[in-house]
Amino acid sequence: MNVSSSTFVEQLETIIRSRLDQPGENSYTRSLAQAGVKRIAQKVGEEAVELGLASVDGDRDEVINEAADLVYHLLLLLNVQQITLADVSRTLEKRHFG
Repeated sequence: MNVSSSTFVEQLETIIRSRLDQPGENSYTRSLAQAGVKRIAQKVGEEAVELGLASVDGDRDEVINEAADLVYHLLLLLNVQQITLADVSRTLEKRHFG
């Protein structure tokens, strides 16, 4: 794989959008989206807690795995609310530069 990490995260955002747009798609992404925003938000919270616990334990591989889970679920949550990474990035940029 010859794709930078940030580029893949952007690609993942597109993959998630694509799976949500496919009515016949039978995927974890689609089924979680069909369960609703509340369920996706619960998954984001769950993954955040798991990341925090892994961090306390100091297991680097587990921190990476839980961070990946959190990023995926966060992207899904944003996507179903029609918010993009670009939207989030603009807000971060405004906070940084004022």
